[in-house]
Amino acid sequence: MPRAVVARLPLLVLALAQLVIALDYNIVYVALPDIGAGLGFSAHDLQWVVSAYVVTTGGFLLLGGRTADLLGRRRTFAAAALVYAGSSLAGGLSDSAGVLVAARAAQGIGGSLLFPATLALINTLYAQGPARNRALAVWGAAGAGGLCFGSLLGGVLVEASGWRSVFFVNVPVAAALAWAGWRLFPGDGPRTGPRRYDVTGALTGTGGITLLVFSLVRAPEAGWATPSALLGAALSAALLAAFAVVERRAREPLVPVRLFAHRGLRAAMAVTALYSATFSSLPYFMTLYFQNVRGYSAFTTGLAFLVPAVVTALGTKAGELAVARAGSGRVLGGAMVLGACGAVVLGLALTADGPYSLLLPGIVLVGLGQGAAWTGMWIAAASGVAAEDQGVASGMASTTLQVGGAIGLALLVALSSGAGPGPPDENQLTGIRVAVFVVAAALCCGAPLTLALRTSRTPAA
Repeated sequence: MPRAVVARLPLLVLALAQLVIALDYNIVYVALPDIGAGLGFSAHDLQWVVSAYVVTTGGFLLLGGRTADLLGRRRTFAAAALVYAGSSLAGGLSDSAGVLVAARAAQGIGGSLLFPATLALINTLYAQGPARNRALAVWGAAGAGGLCFGSLLGGVLVEASGWRSVFFVNVPVAAALAWAGWRLFPGDGPRTGPRRYDVTGALTGTGGITLLVFSLVRAPEAGWATPSALLGAALSAALLAAFAVVERRAREPLVPVRLFAHRGLRAAMAVTALYSATFSSLPYFMTLYFQNVRGYSAFTTGLAFLVPAVVTALGTKAGELAVARAGSGRVLGGAMVLGACGAVVLGLALTADGPYSLLLPGIVLVGLGQGAAWTGMWIAAASGVAAEDQGVASGMASTTLQVGGAIGLALLVALSSGAGPGPPDENQLTGIRVAVFVVAAALCCGAPLTLALRTSRTPAA
């Protein structure tokens, strides 16, 4: 095999891992009706097929990032891929609602280990600068494609082989990732420092974040003022406050306090939260628009997402090239403004009977902004962070990505649901428009966050 091809194989494996994570986030959506009918889910409980994955992924990301730093990135990658394969197999073989929800929670834990391990491997295998930027662009393009192609692949699999196939398809791919990662990535080697876990920090941090994400996912349906929502929020706040105290005093903290002093990482975490609350929420509302307002089938809806997938992938490459010339801060600021303009154009084009081509200008602008922002924010999150902290830094940024998405989607759903009176179809279209315009406003307001990234070029102590 040519040497150039061999050199690219590790990046191919890392990109495929991101593709699997992104696909699995969306692939189950179109299978939900069949899953509900097949396993006897109630209408209220069916959401937990998705939410169980989101809650455990968001809650365990910090622990996953630190695990990659302490136990080794190659070991963590291979183990996480095997957890993913096993839990996917269990999901496909599930014969009850409870077993499937538990399998989805286990998938989320696998994702919380795999995502930061993958990102930490990129940030340590490739030197800061053009090489790392190029690798992050390829990795980002795989993730963007997975998010958009997930609906299409799910529709094809469900129609051809039933809902269980959306879980079985992960098993051979994840197992192959574990084998390839173990063979291709360099050995982790001995660690010179102590290899101790901050158990108290892990329990308080993971518990607090998991409760926070759980409360945000459940509150829109149960009610924000219900006793369970208020109790969950109070317990989450108490655990996170305890986590902050523990981390300041621990000899080997789960999250080194020095990372919170890293201005660039703090700004990147804020940007990832905003990105997930805005860009990542749009596919949810576009799915509602295509299926409920326009009456598209699951397969046709997947086809409608092909253009956003291609444009977003192009945006990740454009982001890589732009960062080399202008820096991550300027690229992120420009990407948010571009995305905001695209959201305005898209919102104005949403009609009950207009052609798909009317949506294309907004889709293109949003996709380019989303792709460039995705690449830029991960470059910013890794810049200036020491190699031994890359795993936990990736976990910190990806945690805010998950929490930001939960908060953003919950708020947007609440705003769109109360958009105004009228016939159900017209009211839903109005609500979708409101959500898209709010996304545009949030992106404009968040653009100043990127100013902090322009001067943050020094590594953490």
